Amino acid sequence: MSSTQQSRHDGPSGHEEDDRPGPTPAPTDARPGLLPAPAPVQLIDPSGAACAETALSRPDHATLARLYRAMAVGRRLDAQITALTRQGRLAVYPSSRGQEACQVGAALALRAQDWLFPTYRDSVAVFTRGVDPHEVLVSFRGDWHCGYDPYEHQVAPQCTPLATNTLHAVGLAHAARLRGQDTVALVLLGDGATSEGDTHEALNFAAVWKAPVVFLVQNNGYAISVPLAKQTAAPSLAHKGIGYGIPSHLVDGNDVAAVYAAVRQAVEHAAAGGGPVLIEARTYRVEAHTNADDATRYRHDDEVAYWLERDPLRRLELFLEHQGHPLDLVQISAEAEEVAASVRARSTGGVAPEPGALFEHVYADPPASLARQRADLQDELQRDEEATA
Repeated sequence: MSSTQQSRHDGPSGHEEDDRPGPTPAPTDARPGLLPAPAPVQLIDPSGAACAETALSRPDHATLARLYRAMAVGRRLDAQITALTRQGRLAVYPSSRGQEACQVGAALALRAQDWLFPTYRDSVAVFTRGVDPHEVLVSFRGDWHCGYDPYEHQVAPQCTPLATNTLHAVGLAHAARLRGQDTVALVLLGDGATSEGDTHEALNFAAVWKAPVVFLVQNNGYAISVPLAKQTAAPSLAHKGIGYGIPSHLVDGNDVAAVYAAVRQAVEHAAAGGGPVLIEARTYRVEAHTNADDATRYRHDDEVAYWLERDPLRRLELFLEHQGHPLDLVQISAEAEEVAASVRARSTGGVAPEPGALFEHVYADPPASLARQRADLQDELQRDEEATA
């Protein structure tokens, strides 16, 4: 085709574009809403006082009470699971104490048909979505990679490698869009994951193809032991969305009202065909990275104390009290204890491992080499059984 000829093709947005000899420049108009607020948006301040509503509307009292209950249950479960880990009943557990507002606010903002893509630290979000805590602990015991059915509650397996779940979320969301399904994917990631190439690819693809994805970055200040200042020179992690053309928001991650409102608004935006949204929620990881980490080597007690004073549960409790809607803390505490006791009881009995299960769900059609290994193992187990008979 000569340089004077023109053809037309469908671009990623679905409309026809001119196919000229040179590259077609991207739109240069600055779309409104790309820049995040200069400071984290709050609807309830650390003292429990109401903040002025701006672009976000504070949830009603019934929703706030539901958010508090889920945070209280989540915190109690987190403490119980941490104790089980210290007793040697679990191999490892990454606590999310202090990040309850992010996980509960995000999970409850989803609709039933939406998907959650959690990381290894997002067990509380998974519990809040309705997954049985006992099934969540299967992976932390080392029994299976995922102990629950992802399709039952629209919750993907918890992801340990940083940022790989961002690509999973974008893939599902894009496929849903192609099928005409009303589905939004919410992917949870930490500040460390924003330094990974997978996050770049996910943000870029989602923006170009307007995939209905909400990226929620729980910025807890550390990528294991690396502080945020050594991870990025950006004014905020929310600013990273600008380069992709993604609307970005910065919220107080310890204000569950702000997190819920921001995620809910983003889900509605994505579901309406507006494309992806990036939200940075500033929060703090109170406990160590995992039970194998010594956080005292890289942070001071006064830093932890500062954040303990900004406890998300206490903040909401005070707000509802000031508004004349006090919570029944005794009843909520009893309910949380009942859930924790159930997990504790179900975790005391050991499960005898089945060696043959090692070969299950590895390949749809096992190769000959794997079949030989399985046969060798069965022969060895049979010989051991005969020798001890």
